[in-house]
Amino acid sequence: MSTGELVAIIVPIAVVVVLAVAVLWFVNRRRRLRERFGPEYERTVNRSDSRIAAERELRERELRHQELDIRPLPAEARQRYSQDWIQVQQEFVDRPGAAVQDADRLVTTLMRDRGYPTENYEQRLRDLSVEHGRTLEHYRAAHAVNTEAGRGEATTEELRGAMVHYRALFDALLDGGPERGGTERGGTERPR
Repeated sequence: MSTGELVAIIVPIAVVVVLAVAVLWFVNRRRRLRERFGPEYERTVNRSDSRIAAERELRERELRHQELDIRPLPAEARQRYSQDWIQVQQEFVDRPGAAVQDADRLVTTLMRDRGYPTENYEQRLRDLSVEHGRTLEHYRAAHAVNTEAGRGEATTEELRGAMVHYRALFDALLDGGPERGGTERGGTERPR
């Protein structure tokens, strides 16, 4: 076999192998993003002009998240937050609107103490989506009701629902880690 014949055989095979590896890498990256962001993946894709742009945004969120100093709470802080949540729930009986506002403040304070920036609601959503994409809809729903309550437009049942939604995010943040297994970046189980 001549050199030209070998090249004619090897080059197409090499091209096919390179293309196969690229396709596998792309499919694996998409799967990883879907798993990591949960429902937030589809939400971001649906809001975006293209899947590629949405995936780029999600990767940018991951990069930003890596720059944050997200940390678990010490046991005594978790205990204090648990007690604060009990007080907010008790307040709901007599002052449901105020309790929802207090729940929002408590969740925001918990985010800040964990290391999340809290200045801007939309940025909070993006930052939380990296590790808490599955509870993000709870936060959105609770925040929407809290906004309605601020205008005096929320029913008691909507306020009750907001408390349930805030509780879902509160629990995820209080536990300290990703929803997918409750471990920190190092992969070790945290004590409760």
